[in-house]
Amino acid sequence: MKTPQKRQALGRGLNALLGDKPTPEVLAQATLIAITKIKPNQYQPRSHFDQDEMNALAESIRRDGVLMPILIRPQGDGYELIAGERRWRASQIAKLKEIPAVVRDVDDLQALELAIVENEQRDDLTAVESARAYRRLMDEFNYTQQQVAESIGVSRVQVSNLIRLLQLPNVIQMMLEERKLNMGHARPLVGLESIAAIQLAKLCIEKGWSARQMEREAKKASTPKKEETSNISSDVLALEEEMTRVLGMSVSLKKKKDGSGELKINYQHKQDLDAVLQRLRQER
Repeated sequence: MKTPQKRQALGRGLNALLGDKPTPEVLAQATLIAITKIKPNQYQPRSHFDQDEMNALAESIRRDGVLMPILIRPQGDGYELIAGERRWRASQIAKLKEIPAVVRDVDDLQALELAIVENEQRDDLTAVESARAYRRLMDEFNYTQQQVAESIGVSRVQVSNLIRLLQLPNVIQMMLEERKLNMGHARPLVGLESIAAIQLAKLCIEKGWSARQMEREAKKASTPKKEETSNISSDVLALEEEMTRVLGMSVSLKKKKDGSGELKINYQHKQDLDAVLQRLRQER
């Protein structure tokens, strides 16, 4: 995903540190660092780490060790992770005490850029995670869309299209994070009324629509009739969005004619359920 222009912007040394295979030069720079002295990257754009993948990587590390050093920078009396968070997390699961790392003194802007590039090289980020990372470059470092594109090594059009996804309701953004929808499905929903957009997103997942089918349905809904969206009240929609935001997981509500209903919370891992239980206990 990274272009030659981006590799040149990063510099040959930094580019080598983001690869999958260690070069002799990278290995020569690596040193063993205590895992407990390393803090996670405050600029990490990735919000979800698949537990099964992490366990598989941990097993590989137990067997073969950490083959590619992580990238860190000095912070206080320890270090902050810049690239290699999957290896760092898996090493903790594997109960390693130390991990090979290359220490570089980079600023906050470089830390964010490197974190984005590393994830996009591996196709790890969802569309909305990329969008939020690009938006952060613009909000915190005053980048224009063109500067974001040049920095990350993508087209300006791609940056623009991704950032527009942040206009979507939180419920749909959560669907993107959970990879239930992709960018092709979500793009046609930008600009629609929230109720109509959420209805179409749910139908897309339920019926397995293609991106082209979503485009056709979104075009039909661009001038929706009142009765088309009357089955979901604005109060229910607002409550879904608020609960999705608070819990950090996709929430859907279904009201029945007799006044009862169903509350559905979509989760990916057992840890998500633990987090919900902890929040509920805090409210008692």
